[in-house]
Amino acid sequence: VQLVESGGGLVQAGGSLRLSCAASGSILSINTMDWHRQAPGKQRELVARIFSGGTTTYADSVKGRFTISRDNAKNTMYLQMNSLKPEDTAVYYCNVNLRARGSWYKDYWGQGTQVTVSS
Repeated sequence: VQLVESGGGLVQAGGSLRLSCAASGSILSINTMDWHRQAPGKQRELVARIFSGGTTTYADSVKGRFTISRDNAKNTMYLQMNSLKPEDTAVYYCNVNLRARGSWYKDYWGQGTQVTVSS
C-alpha cells in the first residue's frame, strides 16, 4: 500500500490550496481518512477526518476554512484549504485506516507535503 500526497506549496495569507492523497495497492476497504499537520517545534495534530460514510470532523482552528472530502472510487482524499493564515504553515500528512489484502485494518501514512503561508 502506498499513499501519495500532492498539492502543497507557498501561498499568501488569504489564499487557497488543495491537497490530495491517493492510496494505491491491494486495498480491500478504507475506513477513516485523516489529514494531520506538524509545524516546526510543535506536535503533530489532527486537522480533519472523514469517515467511510462521509461524516466529517475538524479541528477548531480550521472550521469554516478547510473542507475534507473523499472519492471512494479513486481511493483518494482531498483537503480544500481556504482563507489560509500564516499559522497554517506546516507539513501536512495524510493518514488512512484501511484493510489491505492479507491483513486487517491498520493505519498508513503519506510522506508529507509542505504548506507555507506568507503574511
